[in-house]
Amino acid sequence: MMEWVASQRDWLSIDPLPGYAPDLNPIEQVWGSVKSQELANLCADTIAEVAEAAEDGLDRISDDAPLCFAFLRHTGLRL
Repeated sequence: MMEWVASQRDWLSIDPLPGYAPDLNPIEQVWGSVKSQELANLCADTIAEVAEAAEDGLDRISDDAPLCFAFLRHTGLRL
């Protein structure tokens, strides 16, 4: 693998990342948003109600493109 990477240096750059970096993972922002809105103070009787609330939150986020891009921008990573 290292030989192939070395042969691709003209266009490929590799940056080492830590093993666990929640600040670099946009899904952490997604779950934080769902937990602070749809799941905040939720007192559900069944796991199905929790799943439905979480799904509502994910639907809210998926319908809001600027919010999705904000989660990506928060990581500071470039595509």
